[in-house]
Amino acid sequence: MTKRRSRGDGGLHWDEQRQRWIASVTVGYSPAGKRIVRKASGKTKTEAHNKLRQKIREYEDGLLIAHSGYTVADAVTDWLTYGLSGKSTGTIDNYTNLAEGHIIPRSAPGSFAT
Repeated sequence: MTKRRSRGDGGLHWDEQRQRWIASVTVGYSPAGKRIVRKASGKTKTEAHNKLRQKIREYEDGLLIAHSGYTVADAVTDWLTYGLSGKSTGTIDNYTNLAEGHIIPRSAPGSFAT
């Protein structure tokens, strides 16, 4: 019987067209809700799995994260603009006043890494 992989360990499959083993794992989700998938390939299962583990390690260490210049103030402004659909006018006014009066002025000038 084959050994079952543990959760978060990804998957391995044979790609007949490329004649390679493909290892893939979901490392997270984008702001749009799409899965962020890291893939690696190799001639053997072990090679593909080891390459994938290296990519996961790099991702967790932050080596694959790009600096985008997206600040906390930008995120709050976007949330106020696009994230409050379906809320009442009073709620939107309350959130806007709190954000513009407290969060945006006190946010650090640094940016998020995406």
